[in-house]
Amino acid sequence: MAKEGKRFAIGSPVLLFYSVDALQTESFMQQNHNLLVLLGATAGGKTGLAVRAAKQFVGEIISADSRQVYRGMDLGTGKDLAEYGEVPYHLIDIAEPGSEYNVFCFQRDFFSAFEDVQQRGKLPILCGGTGMYLDAVLRGYRLVEVPENPQLRAELDLLSDIQLQERLLSLKPEQHNRTDLDDRQRLVRAIEIAEGEQAVAAELPPLPEIRPLVFGLRWPREILRQRIGLRLQQRFDEGMIDEVQQLHAAGVPWEKLEFYGLEYRLIAQYLQGKLTRNDMVQKLRSAIGQFAKRQETFFRRMERNGVEICWLEGQGDPFGELWRIFEARF
Repeated sequence: MAKEGKRFAIGSPVLLFYSVDALQTESFMQQNHNLLVLLGATAGGKTGLAVRAAKQFVGEIISADSRQVYRGMDLGTGKDLAEYGEVPYHLIDIAEPGSEYNVFCFQRDFFSAFEDVQQRGKLPILCGGTGMYLDAVLRGYRLVEVPENPQLRAELDLLSDIQLQERLLSLKPEQHNRTDLDDRQRLVRAIEIAEGEQAVAAELPPLPEIRPLVFGLRWPREILRQRIGLRLQQRFDEGMIDEVQQLHAAGVPWEKLEFYGLEYRLIAQYLQGKLTRNDMVQKLRSAIGQFAKRQETFFRRMERNGVEICWLEGQGDPFGELWRIFEARF
């Protein structure tokens, strides 16, 4: 059985170090779980916790963030690449800015990375806050690559936005992505994909087996709001506005930048003179706070749908809590 190590005081607070060897990690993976998952709202400290877990359990991190896949979109997506140090990571900087990357691409790329990490005897650690990406893995969405259907699109073009929304919800009653419901172009594509998936669902091969142990990192609402504000200011200080300007100068249209939402939408509007800097900052702080609430709502929905999440308190010793649960499961 793994044991708690010594306590080392380095400034404040006291840090705890634990001892585990590769054989224990391998046994844990074989007998119980083959995937460690760390999820939570934005600005909650998931990356730092995942890095510590990766070092402790001889693991590699697989990102579950819908925007960190894009090269050059670093500050706006909060990649925090310096935090990884020597820990290997996957599914970050794998797509060109302006290109389309969706849940089908993520699920395909996740399982490829998952099997690669496993084959090298390491523990895959899935870390992120994009609920649909996490859910696609944990609940095994059956997804297929669906080409455009001109005949269906011509039919859908005759329908109103409300009729399109009703059609998508009839195909996917638990539809949770508001962007797909509010944006007509994405709404049409979502219907196209849903109908295409239904047509070939019985022919899909089985997904790789995963046995996840899922942890969620949470904070009191007011503390998380403060963390969001501090992190936002830090990213402004590091040049986030310049990053958006450079992406546009490199050929990414304003409309595409606004499509990526949050930081990119509002900074793009500021750079086009549609918002003052103060309005942009205030709207962005509010929008990120609302986004965090939606993430938390999505995680609760995942729990209702059968995903067991072991919640860790960000204000306490989250890795200590994680370790105690690890020992109990081991």
